[in-house]
Amino acid sequence: MHYLIALTSFVTAAFAASRTTPPSGAITVGSGGTYSTIQAAINSLSTTSSTAQSIFIYAGTYNEQVIIPARSAALTIYGYTTDTTSYTSNVVTIQHSSSLLSGAASDEASGTVQNTAANSKFYNVNIKNTYGQGSQAIALAAYGTSQGYYGVGLYGYQDTLLSQIGNQVYAKCYIEGAVDFIFGQHARAWIDGSDIRVSAGGGAITASGRPSSTDVSYYVINKSSVAASGSSTAGTGTVYLGRPWAEYARVLFQDTVLSGIINSAGWEVWSSSTPNTADVSFEEYGNTGAGASGTRASFSSKASSVVTISTILGSTYTGWVDTTYLS
Repeated sequence: MHYLIALTSFVTAAFAASRTTPPSGAITVGSGGTYSTIQAAINSLSTTSSTAQSIFIYAGTYNEQVIIPARSAALTIYGYTTDTTSYTSNVVTIQHSSSLLSGAASDEASGTVQNTAANSKFYNVNIKNTYGQGSQAIALAAYGTSQGYYGVGLYGYQDTLLSQIGNQVYAKCYIEGAVDFIFGQHARAWIDGSDIRVSAGGGAITASGRPSSTDVSYYVINKSSVAASGSSTAGTGTVYLGRPWAEYARVLFQDTVLSGIINSAGWEVWSSSTPNTADVSFEEYGNTGAGASGTRASFSSKASSVVTISTILGSTYTGWVDTTYLS
């Protein structure tokens, strides 16, 4: 047994890697870098060049709102870290406080990071909307296809992650919130090997706004974990896996560990006056943990088999997904 533990530790250490110096050709941000703000670095990049570009961010907290426009070239944003394999050693944080209630022009305009660039990747960066309870306040508004987020931490309360358009991957990430904090209308999102943490009870994790039976939108949470955050007030049975923002909502939790904070019904209606449950697809497959049992809502179901990433993102997903982060 001691040998097995030692071997396991060695294997984990062997696969851990650091990223403490800029990759070749990367624009740098922070202490010792070319730019003092991330937005300045973004603004310096050509939106019409077809040559891939990258930004390296040194350790620090960046109090700014970052808007990434549509562009022709692939863009990769790296955060300084001593362990690239997950979010746990992240030391780069982008934070901003904005919400509909505080004056943002729209929900998406409250986003700390607003990414409309296709073929973009983030590594080991924390993104926070610090507004807190009381209004929609987005950390990340993702509006592009072939977007990948790896070892990224997303922090908010209501509407933390807006996954809105295109094919997207969130792998080895941390996603925290309390109300509808994974939501959107048209994206296909594959959330893999990630820690989903709930800071307060009484709400739902997902709020799919899929508007029709022909819309491609699909949120799959795969081989992840759902539990209370470290400072959470969520009690046993006070949290739901999702509720339908629109009538054709489609969400699947599969092979995921669900803690006891999940209500035995699993899923809830949008509201008593507008349930939106007639045409939803709320499914589970192979989940474990105290929150995986119970009499589920009548409008939900058990999937007959596991859904693969290629089913969601298409057979060419390996061309843009960093598969080393997949479970």
